[in-house]
Amino acid sequence: MNVKQHLSRRAFVAGAASAAATIAIVQPGAVRGAEANSKVEIGVIGLGGRGRWIAGLFAQHGGYKVSAVADYFPHVAAAAGDGLGVDKARRFSGLLGYRRLIDSKVDAVVLETPPWVFPEHAKAALDAGCHVYMAKPVACDVPGCLTIAELGKRATQAKKVMLVDFQIRTEPLWQECVQRAHRGALGKIALIASHYFDEGWNDPPLTKDISSRLTGLIWVNDVALGGGLLVNAGIHAIDAALWILGDKPPTSATGCSRRARKNPHGDSHDVFSLTYEFADGAILNHVGEHVQNNNAEPFCGCFVYGQGAYMQGEYNGGKIWIRGGSQGYRGGTVTNLYEEGAKRNIALFHTNVTKGICDNPTVPTSVNSTLACILGREAALAGGKVTWDEMIRAARRLEVDVTGLTP
Repeated sequence: MNVKQHLSRRAFVAGAASAAATIAIVQPGAVRGAEANSKVEIGVIGLGGRGRWIAGLFAQHGGYKVSAVADYFPHVAAAAGDGLGVDKARRFSGLLGYRRLIDSKVDAVVLETPPWVFPEHAKAALDAGCHVYMAKPVACDVPGCLTIAELGKRATQAKKVMLVDFQIRTEPLWQECVQRAHRGALGKIALIASHYFDEGWNDPPLTKDISSRLTGLIWVNDVALGGGLLVNAGIHAIDAALWILGDKPPTSATGCSRRARKNPHGDSHDVFSLTYEFADGAILNHVGEHVQNNNAEPFCGCFVYGQGAYMQGEYNGGKIWIRGGSQGYRGGTVTNLYEEGAKRNIALFHTNVTKGICDNPTVPTSVNSTLACILGREAALAGGKVTWDEMIRAARRLEVDVTGLTP
């Protein structure tokens, strides 16, 4: 029997990306009631490098129990289950492992798969009454982003927590600078220059099916699977810039990009030069490169040029401050943000679940930053200007061929 006869294409694909973690959450009555020591049960979907690491951070928190795991690859799910002490009956694999995990009655899901399946996985989790913790980007295309936006609203209405794990917005030094910027410390912001530089990821030859792309972050090289390098990596810097600008969407983007890495096989471009325009006249320039060249410069951050003051903010190991104006801020050095940011988000998720705080503010801002990156990606491919409204109207959908994968 052809499995695809019983599954939507996106649903079938969604199972394949089960590299993320799904969490099981204690029912609201229990976590808010007399059993103060009750733990939020979680299940993790997607247990590659980051998924396994995130699952460990949830286990270390003390307020969670990792009760189920799912990954496309059986050996990965088994190894994670051994390490996390998960019962063998609750270790799931295959394209539909995420569904079997949700059906095992978890309370919340942690999504750490390639993001092309996030919309399908998040919908299935919310349909089953689960809370959702997910990685970024929230999707790879416009329809997926719009689905996540609607799911965020539905989660709030259903009193479910939905949190997207960006790290920069959790950093106290960044929070202080951005709060000052919003209070006018920089005057009217004229220009933000954001950047993201790294060495890229392994991009081996394609095989007869996509299973070889679902491991080791290889999928970041494939636009349909991971959104591509701008949407998956550059989004950190672009999200920070949008935060500084008050999370207003850009009106348009213009740019160019290319593949510059040696022997590329995935279709993602890896060198970007983009200019975003905003309704209030602000300009955001973003430059990114993901080519192996031993670049030792600060890899991710923003330079913000206002009227009378300047702000600089970097990711892990970099400095952040505001210079000039009446609200200058000495700031400091950002340390261990990758881990500490994740821990802060995990702690916030627990607080929100146990206290019933379901306003879910990270969803609309994360949808906005994902769409902004998709806008930049589409403008660069077009070799000219693309407006936000044109992108939304076109709603280009990316398809993934899951032929040959295990259900």
